[in-house]
Amino acid sequence: MCTTCGCADHSTARLTDLTTGQTFDLHEDAHAHRHHSHDHDHAHDHDHSHDHSHDHSHTHPHDHSHHSHHDNQRTTVLEEAVLAKNDRLAERNRGWFSASRVLALNLVSSPGSGKTTLLERTIRDLQSDLPIHVIEGDQETTHDAERIRRTGCRVVQINTGAGCHLEAEMVARGIERLASPPHSIVMIENVGNLVCPALFDLGEQAKVAILSVTEGEDKPLKYPHMFRAAQVMLLNKIDLLPHLTFDVARCLDYAREVNPQITVFQVSAQTGEGLPRWYDWLRTQLRTLGERPTC
Repeated sequence: MCTTCGCADHSTARLTDLTTGQTFDLHEDAHAHRHHSHDHDHAHDHDHSHDHSHDHSHTHPHDHSHHSHHDNQRTTVLEEAVLAKNDRLAERNRGWFSASRVLALNLVSSPGSGKTTLLERTIRDLQSDLPIHVIEGDQETTHDAERIRRTGCRVVQINTGAGCHLEAEMVARGIERLASPPHSIVMIENVGNLVCPALFDLGEQAKVAILSVTEGEDKPLKYPHMFRAAQVMLLNKIDLLPHLTFDVARCLDYAREVNPQITVFQVSAQTGEGLPRWYDWLRTQLRTLGERPTC
């Protein structure tokens, strides 16, 4: 359940392994995991009778504001429980990534930022010295995962159905299928959305926000939670700047206004401009991960 927009129905979420062609229903998979993880032995020893009848008319007035207050309280409790469960699973993912010396990055953006193109270019440029696996997130289709597969990269597609973001449990199923080796990178391409993915920790080491110069330079101010949660911002499509009125300096000021620590790389997935600095950052993160003590 998403606490921001209410896209609660994950019953149609599924995972497709592009290597084997197998598809798994994540709703049934999660239910099976939970069913086998605990026993039911609590007794239902209620002694109250259920055979009473009602013949009185319901003409008493209802205090609707009272009901609304309780509904809001119940919704808040449910939201907190959903996020708490996701956080527990994210910590489990983080522990696995750390123990396995795998660098996991959560790529977030609005639709159309060039995220998949940037990912394809990164994989092709680095595949000779950095093993990269991908978890693709989309509501429907395997189009982006097919593009990633054509680079020669191991990839699984997670379709979220009505969901507008990936959750830690979905990513756990993805990393089970990928079985990424030590000292590799797992790129998690989240569903295109600058709101809800900021709330859901997946267990990644860092969020990487991709913003293209074809969007407004004030996106960091409009979506501060996402840019505050990100360690890196890739300002993409800079090859188009001569044809646009996009103010780069103003955009960077806005990004650092909401997150003074954010690292920014200006890149073009089409021409390759700026990408070496992004690649150096990836190598440094992977090398640093290998030097840290495991959880």
